[in-house]
Amino acid sequence: MGPRSKSSTHYEVAFEDYLRRRGLPYIAVDEAKKALFGNAKLKSFDFVVYRPGATKLLVDVKGRACRVNSGSVSLPTWATREDIDDLRQWQEIFGESFAAMFVFVYAWTQEPKDAPFKDLFVFGEKWYSTMAISVADYRQHMKRRSESWGTVHVGTADFKRLAKPFDDCL
Repeated sequence: MGPRSKSSTHYEVAFEDYLRRRGLPYIAVDEAKKALFGNAKLKSFDFVVYRPGATKLLVDVKGRACRVNSGSVSLPTWATREDIDDLRQWQEIFGESFAAMFVFVYAWTQEPKDAPFKDLFVFGEKWYSTMAISVADYRQHMKRRSESWGTVHVGTADFKRLAKPFDDCL
């Protein structure tokens, strides 16, 4: 993969390392590559992940800090309405052999005890884990979070039922 022309968050860099370590073929998408689609006014997603013999994945990484309060884990699941609408449109542009999804990459301040994730990994000095949800499932179960910020979220029960570790998507 060549250098990106957009700046990346530590969540995106950690996820890219995760893909590389697993030997998964992928393309890191940035604004320069988006120019291939002419006048598209859509927010870019982050990666195209190729799965042998399976639907290719259009991945938008959502980096979030994982919080542990009194022993219970709080997983932020918010996104913007624009994120959802644009990712859904990208899926339409790419066609039926692609599936759009959000991959929530959670950062932990230290190695979690009894982590609820099977794909816990280290990058740099942080621990990370992932939860993936299709944009279609997200859109169907989203609830308003902040009208002024244009954000939505998926409730805890729905997220636990619908999302899965990214490893389970492979």
